[in-house]
Amino acid sequence: MSKILIRGAKVLGGEAQDVLIDGETIEAVGTGLSAEGATVVEAGGKVLLPGLVDLHTHLREPGREDSETVLTGTRAAASGGYTAVFAMANTFPVADTAGVVEQVYRLGKESGYCDVQPIGAVTVGLEGKKLAELGAMHESAAGVTVFSDDGKCVDDAVIMRRALEYVKAFGGVVAQHAQEPRLTEGAQMNEGVVSAELGLGGWPAVAEESIIARDVLLAEHVGSRVHICHLSTAGSVEIVRWAKSRGIDVTAEVTPHHLLLTDELVRSYNPVYKVNPPLRTERDVMALREALADGTIDIVATDHAPHPHEDKDCEWAAAAMGMVGLETALSVVQQTMVETGLLTWEAVADRMSFKPAKIGRATGHGRPVSAGEPANLVLVDADYRGEVDPARFASRSRNTPYEGRELPGRVTHTWLRGRPTLVDGNLA
Repeated sequence: MSKILIRGAKVLGGEAQDVLIDGETIEAVGTGLSAEGATVVEAGGKVLLPGLVDLHTHLREPGREDSETVLTGTRAAASGGYTAVFAMANTFPVADTAGVVEQVYRLGKESGYCDVQPIGAVTVGLEGKKLAELGAMHESAAGVTVFSDDGKCVDDAVIMRRALEYVKAFGGVVAQHAQEPRLTEGAQMNEGVVSAELGLGGWPAVAEESIIARDVLLAEHVGSRVHICHLSTAGSVEIVRWAKSRGIDVTAEVTPHHLLLTDELVRSYNPVYKVNPPLRTERDVMALREALADGTIDIVATDHAPHPHEDKDCEWAAAAMGMVGLETALSVVQQTMVETGLLTWEAVADRMSFKPAKIGRATGHGRPVSAGEPANLVLVDADYRGEVDPARFASRSRNTPYEGRELPGRVTHTWLRGRPTLVDGNLA
């Protein structure tokens, strides 16, 4: 690889500096660095961050390649500034064996646009009845450390306890999709004023909060790590805050769409707003933003959930749940957290790179922008404003809630171990 000089970038949003990449590594960070023998990227005014890490991505392969593939999903990730993603286990077949996680891991290596770390299922077939091959998946070439039945809740307390005990032995973590199934039967949207007025089945906040309360107590009892996926209610925030005050080893994530969108949008009956967990109230949104700012919520994760056109362009009740998010996540965080003064760019790096890499044990990612570190980097034009056009997405699916909405910021360059994967907004 040739040398690359990123000139005049605001590293973590701070003072303008030059960053020299040599091969896979950052050689130097400073001012007035020599450009001799280097390809120069003029970055004046742009923000340079460590490559983003997504702890919650659905790549759909194997089995639902009509929605996404590892290749198209990692291209979308590079377009959004990500250098590593964790691929959820709800594929067909389910990633509940060493063979399947190794297949996903291999496909990620072949794609070359970002690192792919498979997440293993907690239970066989996501059925919640029998523990999957947790040890075998961890010991496989994929080295799985995160386990989740996401899309379904591990609602059996005994199974959840056993999973927490098992992963404790090798420092793994169980990522819980907190949804008490009996409380959400027939649910279509957040339970509240809007659901009552529309006559749609309500999805109560307590369905999420009760599972989180149970699981943090189980984690405390076992002495293990638990991670809460896509936390969405003000009550959930308070439970996690309480758990952390007791020293329980719990982490939590919030999605970009839960930081911006509310259940009022469901009045349109547009299935693009149908998601699990559902869009909540303005009060919940404000509580989530504050919790992300004060560290109660540790990270932002996209829950990138691609679906083919026919699964979303239908009546509300029949539509699949989920939104794509890899290519818009950073822009939504900029609008909701940076431009509101709740987070600095340095704090964005913490919530979208440093901490998710730490939770998932993503070696080489979430590292400082300094000499000797791997050159996993993203350059952002924070002054850009533009409408979201899903036709330009690298993802195979187009189910975005932001079509036609103006969002700030644009990722212009992404580097994976010094190799450009995105250059001037175009995939390399």
